[in-house]
Amino acid sequence: MKRYTRTQYSIMNVFASFIGYGLNVLLSFICRIVFVRCLSEEYLGISSLFANIISVLSLSELGIGTAIVYALYKPIADNDKKKIASLMKFYGTAYKIVGIFIFSAGVICLPFLNLIIRETPNIPDSLQIIYLLYLFSTASSYFFSYRSSIITASQRNYVVLGISYAVVVIQDIIQIVILFVTKNFMAYLVIQVICTYVTNVLISRKARKDYPYIVEGKVEPLSKEECWRLFKDIKALTVSKLSGILVNNTDNIVITYFRGLITTGAASNYTLLSATLAALVNQVFGSMTASIGNINAIETDERKYFYFKTINMANFWIYGWCAIGIALVSSDIVSLCFGNRYVLSTEIPLILAVNFYMVGMQNAVWTYKTTLGLFKYGQYILLVTAALNIIGDIFLGAKWGLLGIFAATAISRALTNCWYEPYAVFKYGLHMNPIQYFWSYLKYLIITCFAGGISAVICSYIVFFPMINVVVKLIVCSLIPNMIFVFCFYRTKEYQYIFGKVRKFMIDIKVKLLY
Repeated sequence: MKRYTRTQYSIMNVFASFIGYGLNVLLSFICRIVFVRCLSEEYLGISSLFANIISVLSLSELGIGTAIVYALYKPIADNDKKKIASLMKFYGTAYKIVGIFIFSAGVICLPFLNLIIRETPNIPDSLQIIYLLYLFSTASSYFFSYRSSIITASQRNYVVLGISYAVVVIQDIIQIVILFVTKNFMAYLVIQVICTYVTNVLISRKARKDYPYIVEGKVEPLSKEECWRLFKDIKALTVSKLSGILVNNTDNIVITYFRGLITTGAASNYTLLSATLAALVNQVFGSMTASIGNINAIETDERKYFYFKTINMANFWIYGWCAIGIALVSSDIVSLCFGNRYVLSTEIPLILAVNFYMVGMQNAVWTYKTTLGLFKYGQYILLVTAALNIIGDIFLGAKWGLLGIFAATAISRALTNCWYEPYAVFKYGLHMNPIQYFWSYLKYLIITCFAGGISAVICSYIVFFPMINVVVKLIVCSLIPNMIFVFCFYRTKEYQYIFGKVRKFMIDIKVKLLY
């Protein structure tokens, strides 16, 4: 198998991410529009609610995947096939147990759905069968998806993305046709379940083909000492995983309880936009994770810090730009695509933009925390984050509705992991003064607010037809922030490094196209 440099792997991963995800987003968005036009509002709320419930059940994954991928970086760099095979065997056994547990726990939760959905939706389909299909789709994936970790840890995430996006594109096309022809939600959902299963099987087979030693011959089990080290990492990640789910994946449950399925559906159109942008950006940073893991395994602290600053600047640039777009253009997009009845008050996209930015600005920190193996630091403070979020959801949600629920998430993050996790990475991973990070964070925040303020003033004068509003506001929210960002940072080493890499990549592409 041909090997490439870290930069080449990163570029291929990013390239595959953008092309595949871009096509996927386009078709998924068309599918969403057709979904809203062909099915009742209750179906949109049910879909969002059950996705949240299954995410909560998936907390039993306990961070096993993250711990194993981290453990794979060193043996892959050393080409230690025996150790890789042993880790994959451990991983496979653990994930099969997780899959069985998720399905069992999900079935146990089935009788309690009525406690969350207090008003029975006016739909012909069985809520229980819909829920079981979502549950089967998630639980079954654990029997195959674990093999993707060796491809990802080998800096070849573009392979996983290519297979995933190819199947999703086919899935979206079939679902669009089914919605137009039959307007049947069950048929729509069955196609989703089948395609998820096919994706996992194809990725599993690709891993077995490219890395046959993980299944051939006798695979030695990990030693007790190695198992104990993994369990320690998994234990630390368990708390982080649980806390993250309680913060990120409970909003729709609370919204349904306080406001009902229709409000959950309306809010999900906004969260879909921010989640789509977040997933797109995460394709970039996720594609670089294995390369960063390689850097952190062999480079000096000085080089690690330089790469951190570079990634953090890129992180701010993209998330700051996107957050401004979410705050100022979301309602126009919802109005254009789904209709005015789904448009919410202006403070909703604003608080979603705040949450989007806060999470996004942690990206570089989380990537370094994971690839440096700093799993134990901050594990318990995340429980505080989760507790604050749940308390805030209950009290602020009851008082202010959607705004209170989304604000509770932002407040809980600001008080806890937004400051502690960077502190831990700098002190224990990079061995540097954390004040450097907080100063740069404040600087980035001020510049983002300044760029957003100017963009908001200009956008306030754009009052035309929905299509024109979206196009003109997107142009404004792209030009103004990026012009300000370039003016502020074009002389920095980080900007020059990123610009140099992008320019070299474009030149290489041009040469290959010409010759």
